[in-house]
Amino acid sequence: MPLVAGIDSSTQSCKVVIRDSATGALVRQGRASHPEGTEVHPEHWWSALQEAIAQAGGLDDVDSVSIGGQQHGMVCLDGTGDVVRPALLWNDTRSAPDAEQLIVDAGDGDPVAGATHWASLTGTVPVASLTATKLRWLARNEPDNARRTAAVCLPHDWLSWRLAGHGPGSGPDSLELLRTDRSDASGTGYFSAEQGEYLPEVLKGTLGHIPVLPVVVGPLEAAGKTPQGALIGPGAGDNAAAGLGVSAAVGDVVVSIGTSGTVFAVSDVPAKDPSGLVAGFADATGHYLPLACTLNATRIFDATASLLGVTLKELGELALSAPEGAGGLTLVPYFEGERTPNLPDATGSLHGLTVSNYTPQNLARAAVEGVLCSLAEGLAALQAQGVAARRIILVGGGAQSEAVQAVAATVFGVPVFVPEPGEYVADGAARQAAGVLTGAFPDWPLEGTEVPVPDNTGTPEFLARYRHCAAKAAID
Repeated sequence: MPLVAGIDSSTQSCKVVIRDSATGALVRQGRASHPEGTEVHPEHWWSALQEAIAQAGGLDDVDSVSIGGQQHGMVCLDGTGDVVRPALLWNDTRSAPDAEQLIVDAGDGDPVAGATHWASLTGTVPVASLTATKLRWLARNEPDNARRTAAVCLPHDWLSWRLAGHGPGSGPDSLELLRTDRSDASGTGYFSAEQGEYLPEVLKGTLGHIPVLPVVVGPLEAAGKTPQGALIGPGAGDNAAAGLGVSAAVGDVVVSIGTSGTVFAVSDVPAKDPSGLVAGFADATGHYLPLACTLNATRIFDATASLLGVTLKELGELALSAPEGAGGLTLVPYFEGERTPNLPDATGSLHGLTVSNYTPQNLARAAVEGVLCSLAEGLAALQAQGVAARRIILVGGGAQSEAVQAVAATVFGVPVFVPEPGEYVADGAARQAAGVLTGAFPDWPLEGTEVPVPDNTGTPEFLARYRHCAAKAAID
């Protein structure tokens, strides 16, 4: 019974699951918290990983391990392997002006032409989250640190390197042993997912020189070994690892409903969206992972439940007791601005109010429909990039609501599968570790609920109404 370990090193915490490589059965697990903030020294991740591993009973009996990690974080190392400065995480927005300038410069002053250039070059239009924009910020604001930077890697790359026995003071030769995978590399802004190679000209134009970068290894290729002899998998960005964790394949679209919403698909077609709504990432199996995100998801449910004085469970029950379409009420849930569409200063709005339809039931239903319609716009953006959607895999905290499941099947118009709650990123990393061990991704069973598509076909009336109201919000 060979054992494998999967690690999820996210913004908030580090989680470790140890599973049977053949069956996927959970053997043991551990967890440790990360410090808050958008700027964190990587040593905190290493300490948390050690704590989580200890909680999980150690790795002495594990044959293979892999790490799924938060994307985009900028980890700079000097020539000895020491960290140059605390890492800037994906949610650090100080490089937003740098992202805008990279677009303008690429278009010789024309931001539309610049966006088209970047979409064609990397599959993604620069935003503050991408590593490339953070490197440009570093070169402008901390030139001494930029000059000291001999190597640049991502959170999961650095942790895999540490697992292999390298670290501060290891020396310049150890930098050549940094490894990554194409899914995480594709979120840097200096890697072409379509071509599968780094773009040195982008690094030269951001950091000012070309540092050592992690070697990109294949989906089932070992990135090294631990000092105890366990294989280390290539790892993955968190979304790609989650895709592995729910066994997503071409034709599957994963919709994650958490504090924010995420819609991503396993696709055999690379995305090149000049609007910037769809990020053209790669997945962890050799395909592509086009992704769109929304800013407003379960917080809308929280706010509506608070307004009505009910629990989230009661909110779902109210929603299910209302008719489809909420009696004509439409909630556009841009409470905290929006990313899809890109309306950072927008606010939410409630449309179609009448004396007869202004009821708690309809308001609850409108909240659920509004969030799902917003996510449907993310799916439409993916489909415009050639994504085929044959099944929705619905995950995240909001996915457990029966009301959300029912509306999702209607809005998306394809069958919906809701996996049992789990640590999808860590599970995906464990599945990758098992694949590295055996040469093929295992077919682990995944329990969940199938939600069929309702008999009615075509675009539901409330989705068409939502799109009309959302268009008005964009104009306003």
